[in-house]
Amino acid sequence: MNRAGLPRLPLAGLRILSFEQFGAGPFATMHLADLGAEVVKVEQPATEGEPPGDIARHTGGHALGHDDSQYFQSFNRNKRSLTLDLRKPGAREALHRLVRDADAVLNNLRGDLPVKLGLDHAALAAVKPGIVCVHLSGYGRSGPRAAWPAYDYLAQAEAGFCALTGEPEQLPARAGLSVVDFLSGLTAATALLAGVMGARASGRGCDLDVSLYDVAMHSLTYVATWYLNDGTDLPRRPRGGHPFVVPCEMFPTADGHVFVMCIKPGFWRSFCDIAGVPGLPGDPRFKGFDDRLANRTALMDLLDPVMRGRTSAEWMALLAGRVPVAPVLGLGAALDSPYFRDQGGVLALPHPARPDLKVVASPIRLDGARLAGRAGPAHGADSAAVLAEAGYTPAEIDHLRALGAV
Repeated sequence: MNRAGLPRLPLAGLRILSFEQFGAGPFATMHLADLGAEVVKVEQPATEGEPPGDIARHTGGHALGHDDSQYFQSFNRNKRSLTLDLRKPGAREALHRLVRDADAVLNNLRGDLPVKLGLDHAALAAVKPGIVCVHLSGYGRSGPRAAWPAYDYLAQAEAGFCALTGEPEQLPARAGLSVVDFLSGLTAATALLAGVMGARASGRGCDLDVSLYDVAMHSLTYVATWYLNDGTDLPRRPRGGHPFVVPCEMFPTADGHVFVMCIKPGFWRSFCDIAGVPGLPGDPRFKGFDDRLANRTALMDLLDPVMRGRTSAEWMALLAGRVPVAPVLGLGAALDSPYFRDQGGVLALPHPARPDLKVVASPIRLDGARLAGRAGPAHGADSAAVLAEAGYTPAEIDHLRALGAV
C-alpha cells in the first residue's frame, strides 16, 4: 500500500533529485511524483535579500502563509524539499552522497549552469555510473544561446505559435496558458523514464537534453511538414477554424458560442439534419470538403442565423453524442462544470494555511481511480531527513547549515 492507502504506485522505488523551479521542471516531476516516484526538490537556502527557494513560492499572489503560494502548490504536490547551495563548501559532497541512492538528477536551469554546478553525467558518473541526468533548458547546453534565459512566452513567439493563433487581420496571440512549459515538462519526464529504463538494463547512465525551443518547434508537427515539403505557410482561420475542414469552428448561439467539428462526412450530414437544413449536403457548393472550404463564407452566412436561433445549452442537448461539439466556456464555467466535478477533476489538497485547498487532479487514473496527492512541501521541510538518509549525523547537518550549504 502507498502513502494514500492505495495499491503500490507504478513508480514506487524511483528516486529523483530535482534542481527545479517555476513551471516546466516542477510540472515534469509532479507527474512522476503522482505516480509514486520519490522526488526530492532541491531549493536554494534562505539568503539575505533574496526570496527563499523556488520563485514559484512567491509567484502570482494568493499566498499560503510564509514562502508558499497557490501557484507553487499547482506544481509541487507529493514532493519533498531539501535546501542545498552547490556553491557553498560541503554542498558538492552532499550532492554526491545523495546521488548514490538516486536514479536520476533533473534540472531546469539555464543551459550553461549544469556543467558549472556539477550536475551533468561527466561529473556524477564517478559517483554512480548509472545515474541519469536530465537537463531541461531554454535552448540546450551548447551553441550560442546556451547562456540565454528563456520562458514559455518567448518560445511561443519564436516558434510560430503566436502567428498561428488568433483571428485573421488581428495581432498574433499567445496561448492563454504556458503550453510550451507543460509540453517541455512532459517531454522531460518521458526522457527521464526512458533513461532510467536504459540505465537499469545496462548499468550506464547518460545525459538527456530537452529545451523549450526544441519542444516548441517539434510541436509544429504537421504544420511544419506542410511547410518543409510544399512551402505552405498556414494562415489563421476565422473563429479558430480548421485549416482545411469546414465546418470545424466556433458558431455563435443565442447566448454564446459552441465549437462544432464535422470532421467526417457523416457528421456533416447529421449536423445539417439536426440543425434543420437537410438540403445543404446536396448543394454542390457544400457537398465535399473542398467544396465547403472554397465556399466557407457563403456557408457561414447560411448557418449563422440558424445557430443563433438556440442557446448553447439547447445546441449541446441536440448535438452531443451525435456530432462532435463543445460549449465555449470561460475559466469559471469550465471549472464549475458538473461533468468535470462528477469525473473527480478537483483534488482536495489540505494545506496548513488552507485546509480546504483544492487543485486540478492528475489526468491519469490508476485502475479507474484518480491519483492521490498531498500538499507540496514547506521550504526545506525535509532537509534533515533526506541528509540523514544519506548518512549525515545531526552534527554534520548542523555544520552544513553553519556553512550556508543547507
